[in-house]
Amino acid sequence: MKNRILTIALLFSGLGSFSCHNQVQEKPVASADTTTQSIPKEDSLLNKIQSQTLQYFWEGAEPNSGLARERIHIDGVYPQNDQQVVTIGGSGFGIMGLVVGMERGFINKEEGTQRLDKIMDFLGKIERFHGAWSHWYHGDTGKVKAFSEKDNGGDIVETAFLTQALIVVREYFKNGNDLQKSIAKKADALWKEINWKHYTNGQHVIYWHWSKTHEFGMNHAVQGYDECLITYILAASSPTHPIDTAVYNQGWARNGAIKSDLKKFDIPISIKHNAKPGEVGPLFWAHYSFMGLNPSDLQDAYVNYGDVVKNHTKINIAYSEANPKGYKGYGADKGWGWTASYSIAGYDAHHPDNDKSVISPTAALSSMPYAPKESIAFAKYLFDQLGNKVWGKYGFYDAYSETENWYPQRYLAIDQGPIVVMIENYRTGLIWDLFMQAPEIQKGLKKLGFKSPNIK
Repeated sequence: MKNRILTIALLFSGLGSFSCHNQVQEKPVASADTTTQSIPKEDSLLNKIQSQTLQYFWEGAEPNSGLARERIHIDGVYPQNDQQVVTIGGSGFGIMGLVVGMERGFINKEEGTQRLDKIMDFLGKIERFHGAWSHWYHGDTGKVKAFSEKDNGGDIVETAFLTQALIVVREYFKNGNDLQKSIAKKADALWKEINWKHYTNGQHVIYWHWSKTHEFGMNHAVQGYDECLITYILAASSPTHPIDTAVYNQGWARNGAIKSDLKKFDIPISIKHNAKPGEVGPLFWAHYSFMGLNPSDLQDAYVNYGDVVKNHTKINIAYSEANPKGYKGYGADKGWGWTASYSIAGYDAHHPDNDKSVISPTAALSSMPYAPKESIAFAKYLFDQLGNKVWGKYGFYDAYSETENWYPQRYLAIDQGPIVVMIENYRTGLIWDLFMQAPEIQKGLKKLGFKSPNIK
């Protein structure tokens, strides 16, 4: 994770100055926060946020591939000349968003179906690396764009983010019309071609990268806890190239060392974050793996992931209330939430111990299943107090700072996507339900010893 953030920071340096469309039924969602039931319905507010944010992946998509652009800058300034570069992980989030959009009637279902068919065909044509996709591709040509010198091949973590979406699409379309069933078959074939076992390099751990020229030269072992839990879940669930349980226990869980008794703001962290001792990581760690994977009372032999994500969110809220640096606009009913995003000096992985006065709307909004009261209060604060400073063509801009009077009109796919999906998981549990019902996921979770009310 550290090497990944450093790479991103360098890249961004200098950038600072099935059935119904409109009849989705709200239902109680088993979430990590039981206060959900007492929150008044905020249909129009949440519809507005979801529908406009979804446009990043609909109207704003790269036209040749249909995939999500890595970034969209309203000012038209792209220092890396990368306006046509598409992101595999961000596209996975966007694909899940398209399912939300079709179900809610934000986009026409027939057109959404055609877009997904186009996307599946593109994903099947571009170069892959033992079944895994690269982090970035040029959307107009389909060629790989290297993320860094040695990261020019398969990225198994970004592939995992996309694979969540492939399974969701398969489950959503498997009983549909002929075209939808065809898309479901394409999505199913794509995920079954991923050789998760290859990415262990014969060890009891998954390695993040492999390329034809450098092989495992990046030498980046994926070990918990960060955004990568879903990689291990999918690898264990694969019906074609699965990992052994020992890879999960020794790799991700570090032979039990993943557990933590530490507290922050008197709130148990529950799990050892891949951060300095006593710190928690950016909030996207509580989102990316849990777009499809429902964390509600999801327990393995080591931790309860429902507690992990809920407490991570509570720590952010407590920090905003304490506001030790006295930054403007902080508070549980105002601005809160720190994650990796644009920052005043480029790009940064913000968290309570790395606070640059920058708040990233995706952090709080994507935490809605975990802290709905505070997430909705945050959304209202943005609309009521900051308005068009933070709201634009594709929803809330990526980041802002009231203290520095800094309001860049720029977006990142990996930050916009979770907003649409996680708000829907709060409202109806749609994406959680689709992913968790997949028989391979049920089998894989049981294989790894997980318990959950969503495992049948």
